[in-house]
Amino acid sequence: MMMHTTLAQLRALKLDGLAAGLEEQLAQPGLGAMSFEERLALLIDRETHHRSDRKQARLLKQAKLKYPQAAIEDIDTRPARGLDRRVVMSVALDDWVTTGQSILISGPTGAGKSWLACALAQYACRRGYSALYQRVPRLSEELRIRHGSGIFGRWLLQLAKTDVLVLDDWGMGDLDSTTRSDLLEIIDDRAAHRATIITSQLPIEHWHAWIGDATVADAILDRLMQRHHRFTLTGDSLRQIKPKTTEKEQKTDPT
Repeated sequence: MMMHTTLAQLRALKLDGLAAGLEEQLAQPGLGAMSFEERLALLIDRETHHRSDRKQARLLKQAKLKYPQAAIEDIDTRPARGLDRRVVMSVALDDWVTTGQSILISGPTGAGKSWLACALAQYACRRGYSALYQRVPRLSEELRIRHGSGIFGRWLLQLAKTDVLVLDDWGMGDLDSTTRSDLLEIIDDRAAHRATIITSQLPIEHWHAWIGDATVADAILDRLMQRHHRFTLTGDSLRQIKPKTTEKEQKTDPT
């Protein structure tokens, strides 16, 4: 009865990992030979890992990644893709997040740009950093809504605190002057402080023309290029094309 009360109190204190570890110890008589200090160390280690797993799950949920299961361990580095696994892993394991570096990913449609960006952001979450995924073509409308509801300033401050920002499909569609200015504010807040990942079908050399306003384009690109890594993907689309149904498969049994 006393142990039941103890377990209930641990859970009331939100020490679920410690409670689970204690239940496991009670079910393993062999642990009785261990000292109090050893058993306590195991319980604290269990609680630490439990909190780490819970934090990781929360960060991944908040990131809203397009491909939440993408992982750097699964990166396809066949020669035709133009990716060097050693380079990708070197960047992923480096301090690009804490030093506010940019990762610029370009290549044709279906080459896996968004997947690579999500894999890098997912690994950042696994290391305890916050992340957020945004599609640039939808950003204009979202920014208009935030301006209209009066929450743009608060959202901008929150975004500035996000460790990794993924801007997917950069360079698709035209930019209006308001979105262009907002992008500058977003990028300026992050320059040399927070990491940014950008994916684009448009070659980086054409970004200046896409942004439109020469002064704003200079400012945005200057901030993105301060410290950056560049990946240019190549090869055919990785998206699976559903095979056509054969004439035999199209026939049905009239009965």
